[in-house]
Amino acid sequence: MEPAISMEASSTDPVISARDVRVWYGTTRGAIRAVDGVSFDIAPGETLGLVGESGCGKSTLGRGLMGLLPPGAKRDGEVWFDGKDVLSMRPKDAYRLRGVELGMIFQEPLTRLNPLLRISDHFEETIKQHDPGLSKDEIKQRALDALRQMGIPPTRYRSYPHEFSGGMRQRLMIALALVLKPAFIVADEPTTALDVLVEAQIVQILNDLRRNFRTSLLLITHNVGIVAEACDRVAVMYAGRIVEQGRVADVFENPQHPYTRELLRSTISLRTTGLNFIPGSPPDLVDPPDGCRFHPRCPEAMAVCATKNPINIERPTGGRVECWLVGPQEEIPEGGTRPLKQEELAVADEA
Repeated sequence: MEPAISMEASSTDPVISARDVRVWYGTTRGAIRAVDGVSFDIAPGETLGLVGESGCGKSTLGRGLMGLLPPGAKRDGEVWFDGKDVLSMRPKDAYRLRGVELGMIFQEPLTRLNPLLRISDHFEETIKQHDPGLSKDEIKQRALDALRQMGIPPTRYRSYPHEFSGGMRQRLMIALALVLKPAFIVADEPTTALDVLVEAQIVQILNDLRRNFRTSLLLITHNVGIVAEACDRVAVMYAGRIVEQGRVADVFENPQHPYTRELLRSTISLRTTGLNFIPGSPPDLVDPPDGCRFHPRCPEAMAVCATKNPINIERPTGGRVECWLVGPQEEIPEGGTRPLKQEELAVADEA
């Protein structure tokens, strides 16, 4: 666990500091440890991209930061914002913080917008909840300003959600998140199911957002191309853990963790000559494997990887990584550096 940050906020403090955050769900089979000890900082005006396969805990982490988990889910750790630990707040205080200071852009906007309400109703409800002193004209003006920033004409203010295209609905979700001018926004797959042209427009909007408003973003995505274009730093998540994080250029040009390397190799580009993929699938988080959670699928796994958790250390070019390949050799038991035999890897080829 990384050193705790000061509770005294200052101009140099990160907007968000997560320390050893854990989220788990209770099931009949046991607790699903969807997020299991995650730490990171996000500076003012910075965008951190969070990447990884489906089922690795990315969306759960985003919702856990915001306190928007489903019934039965539990969380612990520390999330510091403006000198306060968000996770230890009373529900009433956390509710006041959401929207005004902490915003969220959900994926699949059609399922998040009420089909029976006009767009004007969505904005009025959002603004009234957090700023009840505003007049109806002031609410409308603030909503129209937010829509204008997203390139949506004021003539669409009274339209229903189904009257918009997928890209326009995603812009609406961003406008709703922006209307209260939060300092930090979780953007959960904001370009899912959009064509490449609309996707490029959304990326440009996110870049304008941090440049014009100094808004900090946690951008959750599967698309490493978007991370390369829109993010300052990247965090690679696997099986509930962040296995590597650092500046985008450093991590993409010189990945230290085998999972990061395999993830980048699996990205399709104009230079791709074949379709690469990572054999197997992420582990069952009710009973994750001992040692490094990636070792059953890792082409570079050593004996120590199957028995001991890797130490979280600083990357050679900055950031952090959890991997015995770059970890302190004095921590590795004798014989632990031998490669695992094929039968020991237990790769789920049938997955």
